[in-house]
Amino acid sequence: MRNFSQEHQNLAERKYSYDFDDILRHYMMRTFEPFLIQGRALEMGCYKGAFTTLLANKYDDLTVVEAAADLIEETSQRVGNRVKFIHSTFETLELTDRYDAIFLMHTLEHIDETALVLGKARDWLSEKGLLFLVVPNANAPSRQIAVKMGLIPYNSAVTEAEFKHGHRRTYTFDTLERDVTAVGLNPVHRGGVFFKPLANYQLDQLLESKVITKDYLEGCFKLGMQYPDLCASIYLICSKNLICHERS
Repeated sequence: MRNFSQEHQNLAERKYSYDFDDILRHYMMRTFEPFLIQGRALEMGCYKGAFTTLLANKYDDLTVVEAAADLIEETSQRVGNRVKFIHSTFETLELTDRYDAIFLMHTLEHIDETALVLGKARDWLSEKGLLFLVVPNANAPSRQIAVKMGLIPYNSAVTEAEFKHGHRRTYTFDTLERDVTAVGLNPVHRGGVFFKPLANYQLDQLLESKVITKDYLEGCFKLGMQYPDLCASIYLICSKNLICHERS
């Protein structure tokens, strides 16, 4: 049995989350804002509530599903009674409600049974609903450099530290789209968020020392629109599609 409360704890060899991660979440929201559909929203996995807070400012009807009770407690302290929480794994959860926007943010790479969970997300969408799906990018320049340095065996490898943090795979565009289309979801938009030349800990150090500025971050965000395959994260925005299995 996986211990979801333990997986998000820092390790000696690798932190779970960096300051840059919170910055990246704001850029994710900026990326998604033109596509947001008003109505009922569902967030699948909340960590400590940084993205939940952003969603709660956009949606009056927001539900969060999270497997780690301590993360629900911490997130609920941030957002108060504006959000409904469900303590459950995705695999065992049954929902009768339908949602106009579902968010899987840096979560799919943690899931053991991706087809089961993506299929449930598809079924939980309303007829007009969209699934917003974001994952870390195996082809980010920082990761490719780590491969050339011998720190990671290949781009999409899952390192020992990543596995301890709950990662089960590292996605590229082709593998992400494969998993999505296999369950009958239709990608209607795809892209990348934030051109990433450095590792998270390096970005944190440079921000703290003021070697790089907010203008530099903004430049990386805009450059990511031009080079999505070289971004920190890649995303798909998906709708229901009953004929998706007919694609060759």
